[in-house]
Amino acid sequence: MPFVPLPFVVALLLFILLWMVARREDEGAPNLPFLVLILLAALQSVLTGLRWGYGISTVGYIAPVSAAIMPSLLYAGVSKLVRTSDRLWPASLALHATPAAIVFVLVIFWRNAVDVALISIDFIYAAAILWLLRSGADGLRLAPFDGAVPAYRAILFAAVTLCLSGMVDLLVSFEVASGHGDRAATVIGIANLFILVIVGAAAAAASQSHVPLNAAEPAETFSLVDTGEDADTLRRVDDLMQEKKLYRDATLNLNRLARRAGIPARQISAAINRIKARNVSQYVNEHRIAEACRLLGETGQPVTEIMLAVGFQTKSNFNREFRRVTDMTPLAWRERNTQSPSLASPAGG
Repeated sequence: MPFVPLPFVVALLLFILLWMVARREDEGAPNLPFLVLILLAALQSVLTGLRWGYGISTVGYIAPVSAAIMPSLLYAGVSKLVRTSDRLWPASLALHATPAAIVFVLVIFWRNAVDVALISIDFIYAAAILWLLRSGADGLRLAPFDGAVPAYRAILFAAVTLCLSGMVDLLVSFEVASGHGDRAATVIGIANLFILVIVGAAAAAASQSHVPLNAAEPAETFSLVDTGEDADTLRRVDDLMQEKKLYRDATLNLNRLARRAGIPARQISAAINRIKARNVSQYVNEHRIAEACRLLGETGQPVTEIMLAVGFQTKSNFNREFRRVTDMTPLAWRERNTQSPSLASPAGG
């Protein structure tokens, strides 16, 4: 039966993905909710294989509860990149454990309502994640600028896929209710692929962005020095970029930039958004690309060394941002601009 191995192959891929993400070494603390999410998705895939591949119906009492936990883990992982304090974590833990507890009770006393509960949980958490990301990539205040944009896109895609997962659950319920339970196995197989996409996107965000070890410090406990006008805010941030070369710090994020500038993170984000028409991540990376262009033209350093020197950690992010700013690859830029290494305006617009 071709369906039987699919969940186990998915589980194997997820375990490999978990191993790759967990062994990543950097200065930040691991995003534990994302790691647990990958592990739980792998276990969920195993349960699916046992239930629909081998007819072990007893796992049907476990799978709905674990499925109810996954959206809350995704939300918790995003929260760790958005929020700067874990003071209320006991209350948050109790709140996000409630859906799983409700499903557990329904599995025992009202089995027919389980599917409706799971679908509702998927859509509610997808909406909550989209609300957290309402300010765009700048909302990931604790994500390094190097990978903030791809992390934002991955999480956004994960939230959308969570909605699709809820739709698949709805389709399965319809199939069973209409007496076509024999086709439910195929639908469940498709659902496993959606789970893989969700976890893969979350893992991509976790691997690209980590939580700084001092992230628990509130970001906006200081007072403003001036009126907070956009032009003055941008001037102060520009000074830090040009004089202190803050962009060279590969772990720089919006929270750290706000502390160094003595300006609330939201004010920095708003000023750059309004004046430059871009997010803070793009603004900082443009300073990095400007110096990279100078080094490419004036020195014979390898591209990888230049990438690390200006604050990027991965080649994919460096190449993506370099192409966005210059419309060419680093090597192509070096060949064309060896005699004129300067970039006119590092963050103009």
